[in-house]
Amino acid sequence: MPANTIETNQMMTQFAEQKTLWLFGYGSLIYKSDFPYLQRQPARIMNWSRRFWQGSHDHRGTPEKPGRVVTLIEDPGRVCEGMAYLITPEEFLHLDHREKNGYLRLATEILFRDDSCVNGVMYIASAENSAYLGPASEQEIAVHIANSEGPSGKNADYLLQLADALRELDEKDDHVFAIEQYLQTIQSEKN
Repeated sequence: MPANTIETNQMMTQFAEQKTLWLFGYGSLIYKSDFPYLQRQPARIMNWSRRFWQGSHDHRGTPEKPGRVVTLIEDPGRVCEGMAYLITPEEFLHLDHREKNGYLRLATEILFRDDSCVNGVMYIASAENSAYLGPASEQEIAVHIANSEGPSGKNADYLLQLADALRELDEKDDHVFAIEQYLQTIQSEKN
């Protein structure tokens, strides 16, 4: 699958007839909502884990030197906390462009803190996309992130903002926090 997924995502018409729908964010969508929304609230999805396994050629890296950003992997029994946004389908024009680097829309059940749930959508970058970098140790990922930068800024800023946003949600994500720890060590050694 090509890294640019805009056209593929625009073929998804499952939610086209709805006036509003919920979007689940688990990475930068938690803290960077650069689109209009009607409501925003903490939410979770089941049986998925967040991983820094996706390459970023367009935001936190370059085609020659991609950064690392999060995607989701199937992980039975796990809970992934994030932020849900009630949007209109028109927002997909912006979101499909923002998430074009290998991410596809996927229908999912979103659970809210009051135990209610809705059918919604999220963006996920699978191993089949050409920007996928795959697994690595948290230490290797931290080194990679420490040395990556793109049009949207330093890859390290993405990681640190995500870690802060997860703390604000009272989410404990061992993968993200371990990478953050390694990154802080790398940064203190540089100084």
